Amino acid sequence: MADTSYLDWPFFEDRHRDLAARLDAWAGANLDGIDHHDVDGACRDLVARLNDGGWLKHAAIDPDCDPDQDGAKLDVRSLCLIRETLARYDGLADFAFAMQGLGSGAISLFGTRAQRAEILPKVRSGKAIAAFALTEPQSGSDVANIALEARADGGHFVLNGEKTWISNGGIADFYCVFARTGEAPGAKGLSAFLVPADTAGLSIAERLETIAPHPLARLKFDDCRIPATALIGLPGEGFKIAMSVLDVFRSTVAAAALGFARRALDETISRVQSRELFGAPLFDLQMVQGHVADMALDVDASALLVYRAAWLKDSGASRVSREAAMAKLYSTDHAQTVIDKAVQIHGGDGVRSGHIVETLYREIRALRIYEGASDVQKIIIARQTLAQK
Repeated sequence: MADTSYLDWPFFEDRHRDLAARLDAWAGANLDGIDHHDVDGACRDLVARLNDGGWLKHAAIDPDCDPDQDGAKLDVRSLCLIRETLARYDGLADFAFAMQGLGSGAISLFGTRAQRAEILPKVRSGKAIAAFALTEPQSGSDVANIALEARADGGHFVLNGEKTWISNGGIADFYCVFARTGEAPGAKGLSAFLVPADTAGLSIAERLETIAPHPLARLKFDDCRIPATALIGLPGEGFKIAMSVLDVFRSTVAAAALGFARRALDETISRVQSRELFGAPLFDLQMVQGHVADMALDVDASALLVYRAAWLKDSGASRVSREAAMAKLYSTDHAQTVIDKAVQIHGGDGVRSGHIVETLYREIRALRIYEGASDVQKIIIARQTLAQK
């Protein structure tokens, strides 16, 4: 059983504690033995399970809510608690939930009434799988360098170019696509669009395989024609929209890393208490105690950073770029360290294919890259820190 004492911290309300308890019980009963061999099928199955459990309603706003009602805005603490808990049980379950939120985030935050009414109920019910199409072959963390062109043509836009490393690529029902509309050079000349997966001219150019299997793809846009009503927000607001979405969801990446680290710590505690070495429990070795202490410290420090960023955003802060970057940098890098210690303490079992700590070792690595690599987070933190002086 993972430590839950952190739920008593002042970052949380009773509704968050209730959410965490209900989700933990549900995950324990519904996420055991997920078959990851068919990754596309597993993701579709997980989206359906998450809908049946009622969890997807947290991934996107309710378009029918009054502005002052629960559900009218994204609650970042709830998103983080859900991702942390799901990651602790199954990395692909966390992925399936996260992409429903990230892929529809631009619509939740900037969509028109019609876009929200059309898309968000489907996201919240699992009837549509979402994707966030930002990265290109020559522009990963450098969003301002996006080259995919969206040319205005009467009442339409025509898209030409590529996107790559797109999560849910190949299984998504729609993509939130960022493209260059040319209002100004660099970041000021980008816009965001809602593009259904069956739009003529949009194709899956390549499926991409990684060390922790997820549905990923390279997308090709060849004279892909979409109506002007597909524009999300205003022309030239694409960079602002992308950064606003990441400002919400970057903290949740840190929460997923925290979930992986908690699971690694739990597995390690079980191991050192049950395994004997030289006639005594493994935990009696002072060096092992030191490793466990370091792991526990990294877990708690990560949790403090994650839920500080989430609480600030929920408290009305317009931007939490610095705090979210700190949470993502620290939590992902130190989850890697925690999991590496778990592998070492498990010995041969730690590198046995299919063992939980071996799976965690493969799962964590990508989190230090996507939604802003660790070195990019350092740049954000430094710039934001200097800007405060």
